[in-house]
Amino acid sequence: MSQWDGKSKGTVLGYRIFVFLIKKAGVKAAYGLLYFVASYYFLFLRKNNRAISYYFRERLQYSYFKSKKMVFKSYYTFGQTIIDKVSISAGMRNKFTYEFDGIETLKKLLAEKKGGVLISAHVGNFEIAEHFLGDIDLNFQINLVTTDLEHSAIKNYLESVTQKPTVKFIIIKEDLSHIFEINSALANNELVCFTGDRYFEGTKSLSENLLGKEANFPAGPFLIASRLKVPVVFVYVMKEPNLHYHLFAREATVKHRDEKGLLKEYVNSVESILRQYPLQWFNYFDFWNDLKA
Repeated sequence: MSQWDGKSKGTVLGYRIFVFLIKKAGVKAAYGLLYFVASYYFLFLRKNNRAISYYFRERLQYSYFKSKKMVFKSYYTFGQTIIDKVSISAGMRNKFTYEFDGIETLKKLLAEKKGGVLISAHVGNFEIAEHFLGDIDLNFQINLVTTDLEHSAIKNYLESVTQKPTVKFIIIKEDLSHIFEINSALANNELVCFTGDRYFEGTKSLSENLLGKEANFPAGPFLIASRLKVPVVFVYVMKEPNLHYHLFAREATVKHRDEKGLLKEYVNSVESILRQYPLQWFNYFDFWNDLKA
């Protein structure tokens, strides 16, 4: 199955332990505990291991042994991004440094006062973008278009220990009423953000080659973005060594009602990022629908 089920791994107890470590001993102490968590995932999450190993072995053409090593490092890096997100949201933003690549694109987008569409992916750590962009004093409002399938107990716990997010959430609904919320946000010169790399069974999809193999992508972000006549920007927030993050913003060339062309440009953009940060592909399922049951 090349679609995501809408839920992430983890338990409330696990998050509590990491939050305790972050507060009492610091971010890097919490990183230390990650070796045990990553080892557990590496040893026991068979389905996830097959999916991420396929990405390294078949799509990036790494050797067998290098792929195995990268699977473990992928889990470890993913855990780091979660710890970073919690730390930054809990008021520790000054522990991190930030680098902007293409910020003029976002400033130009906001100056045009037409609103804008951001399209990201499950690479890097886009969820910290609100804290990241706050450092440059942009007067903006991000609306994140998402599902509401995450484990509510984890969400409730994280909300109790972190600052209230300034990001507004637009929940995808079966009656399509979220389309009106998107239009309203754009009319108010706000930014609407989609992730373009996960779709659900039964929803409309588009196909395109990613890393040399055809894969399915959710049609919604590309259909909407190619019809709204607003600027579209691909945005990624990538983790680098020493508690440093790098934001990339690239304006897309959008032809009206050409969702396939926009998807192609998006895929090229994602590939470019993955070449630089191969460990930060965080889709732990059969993305290319190429694994036998």
